[in-house]
This record gives sequence, C-alpha cells and structure tokens, in this order.
Amino acid sequence: MFKGFEAVYDKNSEVLILGSFPSVKSREAGFYYGNKQNRFWKMLEGVFNENVEENIEKKKAFLLRHNIALYDVVLESDLSGSSDLSLEKSKYSLSDITFLLPPFTRVKAILCNGKTAFNILSKTYVGNLPVLLLSSTSSANPRYNFEDWKKAILSVIPLNNSSMHTK
Repeated sequence: MFKGFEAVYDKNSEVLILGSFPSVKSREAGFYYGNKQNRFWKMLEGVFNENVEENIEKKKAFLLRHNIALYDVVLESDLSGSSDLSLEKSKYSLSDITFLLPPFTRVKAILCNGKTAFNILSKTYVGNLPVLLLSSTSSANPRYNFEDWKKAILSVIPLNNSSMHTK
C-alpha cells in the first residue's frame, strides 16, 4: 500500500482543496502535485498573482498564507500507477477530513480537484459545507478550466482577505 501525504492546513484555513491520491511523480517528489506538468501550482500562481517556489516548505507556507487547506480523499492505496480510473478500482482507504472542517478550521467550502475526488467524497461526506466539482488540474485533462478554479477560490477567499497578499 502507498500512503498519501499529510494534510496541509491550520486553524485559519478557509477553503479545503481535495485531490484524489498522489501520482507516481508526486510520490517521487514527496509532495502534492509534484508532476511539473500538472497545472495545480500554476493555477494558484494565477489566482493570487504570486510565484510558488519549488521548495516543499515554501509551498506549504504559500497555501497557509492564502488560507488554503490541501489533502486527498484517499489516505492509502495499492495503486501502482497514477490513473484516477485505476484508483477507483484499486484497494484504498479513505481519509478522515473532519479535523480539516469547522470547528477546527474556518473552512467554508470544499473544492474537489477532478471527478474522482468528487465521486469518492460524495460517497461518504455528510456535512453541510458546499462541495464543488472542479476540472482536474492534471495535464491529461483537456477540460481544465482556470477561470472556474479562480472564481471558486476567490468566492471563498477574496484577494483582499488573503493574509499577506502583496500584488
């Protein structure tokens, strides 16, 4: 079984972005969205008009500075590749996300990075926060839509509320 990454969050997190499970390249890199072809970090750069450095600790700081919590719906899996289609057919255990939600944080919405994360979460989530399905940031997804991501994030975390936004 492969283990996913620990959640990135703090008590000030206002939006929770949930992926499905780390790809092979992400597992090799040791952090979320480690495949340089994935649009996730570029998308956040575009939303906040700020560069995201390659360093894992600086990526974590970026997320927290902008009140973003990041986690995956699958905690561990026997998935050997990276395909979300294979993930849904693999053996996996679900992540417990309750510690990422109020009253432990200020999360107001859950944004799912792609259909697999959304489908898996939909089977178990019984809370009352809005859950939005957004296009996967994977480079393999031709339907990726930056504007939808920007609108969803900024509807929860307006730029003027982002703690240290300088641009």
